Amino acid sequence: MAEKENLRPGAQYNLERVTDLLRKQELVEGLVRRQEGPRQELVENLVQKLHVVELQKLLDTLHPADVADLLEALPPAQRLVVWDLVKSDREGEILLEVSDAVRETLIASMDEDELVAATGQLDADEIADLAPDLPREVMQDVFQSLSPEEREELRAAMSYEEGTVGALMDFDMISIREDVTLEVVLDNLRRLDEMPDHTDQLFVVDRAGQLKGLVPVNRLLVNDTATAVTAVMDPATTTFHADEKAQDAASAFERYDLVSAPVVDGRGKLIARVTVNSVVDYIREESDSEKLSAGGLREDEDLFASIWSSIRNRWTWLAVNLVTAFIASRVIGLFEHSISKLVALAALMPIVAGISGNSGNQTTTMIVRALALGQISAANARMLFAKEAGVSVMNGLIWGAVVGLFAFLIYHSWQLGLVMMGAMVLSMLLASVMGVAIPLLMQKLGRDPALGSSVMITAITDSGGFFIFLGLATVFLV
Repeated sequence: MAEKENLRPGAQYNLERVTDLLRKQELVEGLVRRQEGPRQELVENLVQKLHVVELQKLLDTLHPADVADLLEALPPAQRLVVWDLVKSDREGEILLEVSDAVRETLIASMDEDELVAATGQLDADEIADLAPDLPREVMQDVFQSLSPEEREELRAAMSYEEGTVGALMDFDMISIREDVTLEVVLDNLRRLDEMPDHTDQLFVVDRAGQLKGLVPVNRLLVNDTATAVTAVMDPATTTFHADEKAQDAASAFERYDLVSAPVVDGRGKLIARVTVNSVVDYIREESDSEKLSAGGLREDEDLFASIWSSIRNRWTWLAVNLVTAFIASRVIGLFEHSISKLVALAALMPIVAGISGNSGNQTTTMIVRALALGQISAANARMLFAKEAGVSVMNGLIWGAVVGLFAFLIYHSWQLGLVMMGAMVLSMLLASVMGVAIPLLMQKLGRDPALGSSVMITAITDSGGFFIFLGLATVFLV
């Protein structure tokens, strides 16, 4: 999972408690080491348990996701101390919750037997989520420990690319036959130790496993037990195929308020289900990924990663930004003569570039969101260009008038005010066109539309804004 933006409510308090216990433990251990005596080793052992027991009790009461938050918020040394106190039967669940970057550090601290034990307690779809980060020999041992049915499920889960419904599938579900009564269904359910999480409906299949419909769980309670399944069954109006885009499934869950939905193969046979928790995780990961991409970061970064790792993660778009900054500086250099004659230009040109850059980022954000929701097609793209151009021209006229008046009041030149207004209109028009064009072009090339979009828009609006403003000033003022 992607790294959490903020600790959940109450988690900040838990973080403070954990940090305080770790600090006290380090302080007491330091004092004990300075004391020499025949019973020093005994005292050290007692002191070691003093705060560790309290810390372990706290970790045992927390949800795996809250423990994951704590681990992400702790520096590496303290993180590993806390990780060592986590009970082995909870390690797999916590590894699923932490960010990819932190997961790597935790896995690196575990030996092969620990990893096999932690992973072996998970379902096949959960193991598939961890598989890319696990050593090959660990995956081989885990695979050998699974039943033939679980092995087949694991193969299926790992065969689908990230971003598809297959990567979100859950094989733990309840299917019932269409030719039985509710009494038979209830008897079978009572034999289960527990029902799978997020079971809001049962999937009705025929003898060949073909999906025939759905029975909401609440209907088992309000209908006579002698009623046939087919009498209370709903048609399966929302189904997915494993190779569909996960974004389409996420949109369907949001639109129809789904808790679970069936996944079928090309012949309509039930193979798995998708649940709301997987969809929420996917949406969160996509949101985090878009934010990182928009900021020019290549990948999820551990908050306490080494300086070198952070540098490597950030330098790609910084290098691009440096190149564009040189271009912008050369644009300014072309008009050195004009700036030397009218020094006010140097003071005013950042205004044009700054406002147009902000306008371009607003447009890009809207377009990236629309692309993610599937709202843009070839049929409406031209209309979208026209609409954004109209918005930018109107904004340019309004705010250009404000900036032009500002320039007139300070420098007492109505000609300079008009140039400012014209530059604002043209710069914002450029920003809106590029704000639409860049994400659309990125998508057409098969890239993430949000990837470095803000960096590229800022670069274009800076260079373009300087050129437009200084060019107009050179023609009409100098």
